[in-house]
Amino acid sequence: MNINWKQDPRLRNMNPQKLSMLTEFAKRVESTPKDQLVPTLLNLNAEASRKGIQFSNEETDLLITIMSANMTPNERKRMDTLRMLSQNLMKRNTK
Repeated sequence: MNINWKQDPRLRNMNPQKLSMLTEFAKRVESTPKDQLVPTLLNLNAEASRKGIQFSNEETDLLITIMSANMTPNERKRMDTLRMLSQNLMKRNTK
């Protein structure tokens, strides 16, 4: 995995608890088979929800960046589709 995500400027103002979860997530992704990345992301989201943490769209984008660092273009396209679906679901749930 590309370590450069830790240099992303979006991390500067991130809540330390979220940053800790993000770092843990990155470690999980390193050892997760590509076909299990989506369930891993969903588990992170569920874990965050149990702790009362919600990730913003920008933070979710960063999660996706980490997950897709070593993906093929087709896999990235699939990930982008899932992200779009996720955002649509979140919009519906906040209405």
